[in-house]
Amino acid sequence: MARLLKQSEAKKLGLPGRTSLEPVSGAMGSRVTFRIAELVVPKPGDPVRGPHLHDGFEECIYVLKGIGITVAESGELPIKPGDIVLIPPNEKHMTRNTGAEPLVLLCFFAEPDVSSRTTEFKSF
Repeated sequence: MARLLKQSEAKKLGLPGRTSLEPVSGAMGSRVTFRIAELVVPKPGDPVRGPHLHDGFEECIYVLKGIGITVAESGELPIKPGDIVLIPPNEKHMTRNTGAEPLVLLCFFAEPDVSSRTTEFKSF
């Protein structure tokens, strides 16, 4: 059955370095996960967030608003609205806001329980 989901009802995640909402996941019976992440403009002296990796599944990131850089083991990718970044399974990565406004990302995973199969690191 088709369902209408509201962003205001999404689960709020306490992830380092970003505000993250999870309106779709296995917790609601889905076989995929959809997240909305917002990275604020960093202030001078703010600590740089470390990378993370997803064990055995890809992450697909769509840039909705702002500019930034995705840093991965395979290289650095400057990103802007309309760009799509595909991160392969098990590759350490992170995204930073390099602009003057919040960086808003839509993140898709073909995995119902992203958190249990994601590892956060302090550095590369």
